[in-house]
Amino acid sequence: MTHEIRCEELRELVDNGGQLIDVRSQNEFRQGALRNAINLPVESIPHFADSIDRSKPVILYCVSGARASVVKRFLESLGFNYVYNLGGISQLAHC
Repeated sequence: MTHEIRCEELRELVDNGGQLIDVRSQNEFRQGALRNAINLPVESIPHFADSIDRSKPVILYCVSGARASVVKRFLESLGFNYVYNLGGISQLAHC
């Protein structure tokens, strides 16, 4: 499930320490990403989950929201409490 969020809310979350994570492939990321996003492709998440700060919001996106949804469920299964699936980059490109 995606979480509808306004650009102002996204900026506020990121400005206050939120971790904006693009779970698309490195190739997709190189073609364009949201400002301040880091790239952790969906298949790399199990290897890098320990590097994600559990005390700060985790804000995920991909192309459609499907991969972000998989990562959201995985992180929540590890005990992350503040995980948002923003959906697809095209919905957020104006942010």
